[in-house]
Amino acid sequence: MQAAILPIHAGWFWIHQGYRICMKQPLAMFFWSMTLGLLITFSYLIPIFGQMALIIATPSLTFITLSACQRIELGEAMQLGMWTLPLRDSNVRKRLFLLGLAYLVSCLAGGVLATLPFLDSLTGALEGATEIDDIALLRAMQAPMLTFGVLYVLISMLFWHAPALIGWHGIPMKQALFFSMVACWRNKWAFLLYGLSWAAIFFAVQMAATLLMVLGLSAGVMQLLMTPVNIAVAAVLYASFYPAYVSVFR
Repeated sequence: MQAAILPIHAGWFWIHQGYRICMKQPLAMFFWSMTLGLLITFSYLIPIFGQMALIIATPSLTFITLSACQRIELGEAMQLGMWTLPLRDSNVRKRLFLLGLAYLVSCLAGGVLATLPFLDSLTGALEGATEIDDIALLRAMQAPMLTFGVLYVLISMLFWHAPALIGWHGIPMKQALFFSMVACWRNKWAFLLYGLSWAAIFFAVQMAATLLMVLGLSAGVMQLLMTPVNIAVAAVLYASFYPAYVSVFR
């Protein structure tokens, strides 16, 4: 697989194309975004194991998203039973599950590597006092969280394109991870703009919610208004994964 090298403004182009895909079938993408939101919420009902299960399922959910966007681009109307079609092939399902396990192991390894160098400071913040000093704990957690953030960027580069490469092209996992890393590195500036743009979008949504609170809107009404907005914005985010893949791998 040969990855194209795109200009930096491709990062914004992916978001624009994601919005265009959503506008073709807004109800379908809104439904899928709401479904993913519910899965994320339910995962927190079972501490640790729920999040682990969600991480394992992430490649499969990503492939479902990509396949749905492909069908929408081809002009097919997404029906309820069509969402699971990409996973009907047992071989694809198994390979994506193994990719999910590799993703979980990578995240756990990243967490361990980010924590070990700062274990003494974390232990010191938790021990030696009858009550935990929240401020001291937060300060002790800053360095491990920053380190994990850097490691997670590398992990994301490995797994970003891997579900599509495995699901659509049948590429072995090791090669898919390598191709994904190379593709992300070749387009690092476009992905940087992509990430910064999404950070700005979500920040703007949060600021809009804060402004509504300042203007006197009750928390309940504000939540009622902002929930569909958040789901819609997340739908555009998920839809933007597809143009990011097809433009890089043509």
